[in-house]
Amino acid sequence: MDFQRLLRGTVEWDRLEAVARVLADRYGGGSARVEFLNADNWLSTPFILHAGGDDYFVKVVSRQNSVVHALFTAGRNAGAFASGTEGFFAHFGTPAEMARHELEATEEMRAIGVNAPEPVEALEIDGLGVLVVEYLPAFRPLDELDADAERELAPELFCALRCLHDNGLAHGDLRAENVLILDGDLFFIDATSVREPGVLDAREYDLACGLAALEPLIGAADAVGAALSAYPLEDVLAAREYLDFVAIRPDHDFDGPGLKGEIEKRAAERSAVASGDGDRREP
Repeated sequence: MDFQRLLRGTVEWDRLEAVARVLADRYGGGSARVEFLNADNWLSTPFILHAGGDDYFVKVVSRQNSVVHALFTAGRNAGAFASGTEGFFAHFGTPAEMARHELEATEEMRAIGVNAPEPVEALEIDGLGVLVVEYLPAFRPLDELDADAERELAPELFCALRCLHDNGLAHGDLRAENVLILDGDLFFIDATSVREPGVLDAREYDLACGLAALEPLIGAADAVGAALSAYPLEDVLAAREYLDFVAIRPDHDFDGPGLKGEIEKRAAERSAVASGDGDRREP
């Protein structure tokens, strides 16, 4: 058993069956088909529910998942403190609260025009938190596209992220696998929580995560260029300070020095133009 599976824990089969039966009654008149997924989820057990002619994506959150979330939250906030800012991640005390929060975050994203799966409901079944959202068929995670497609979608990713930030929201867990592509459209999933007054810090952290997610796919220069298509240089410079923090996460693997160097290069070029050095020519 690998470390992730051990840490995540396993929901007992009879409890998963109980969840499926309740959802089958709610959506399929007592009849449904369940398709379990081999997904790398730390914080839930996911499956697809086919019921009543519709398909639903279901996340089952256990007490073990809630404990892991608490550990992750403490670690992320410790990283924020180490970066010289107040911790801005919030933990939710029960599995049901975790499910309800993700439903609310999804609703908020959709309300401001950011693509996300349509939320259905969040409920508690046998002590488990259960989140039900629209299932997006035939989607592909961003990091499973070819490099040209990833490069083309990069500005759109930062544009969607900027929309969140301009509306006082933040994603909090931006990774390539949390960006889904369906029929050429970009969808955000798995948004987490940011507590006040850390919205500005969370914005910079989100931006650093976006750069970290894209750098292995399209390179530092194109990742920074895409960020600058949606954000002012000052924001990208501020995000640079969070790259070391993001680098300690086990789910990000990127060239931090390369990204920092590219950001600093863009800042130097901007400074040279502003001072008039960019227009000077050798005699």
